[in-house]
Amino acid sequence: MRKQVVLPKFQILLEQIGENIKLARKRRKLTAIQVAERAGIARSTLYLIEKGDSSVAMGAYFNVLRVLGLQEDVLKLASDDIFGRKLQDLELL
Repeated sequence: MRKQVVLPKFQILLEQIGENIKLARKRRKLTAIQVAERAGIARSTLYLIEKGDSSVAMGAYFNVLRVLGLQEDVLKLASDDIFGRKLQDLELL
């Protein structure tokens, strides 16, 4: 499997997502082992998720969000496509 190349400024976003997931886990007073088991992933994979590693499959991220009750947050991704709507509006002229 090829490692995904992520530009440094975007890697910061992934790291922020990982930190948000880690904070959500801690707020719920769940251990890393508990979340990993419930998500069906290895503890090491959860560690990578909480670090914002781009090599982890999106499905693993989703399963962790599901365990934390945050699965609906996935629907927020790309939901406000301002640039796409502007391009679409240009076609309507």
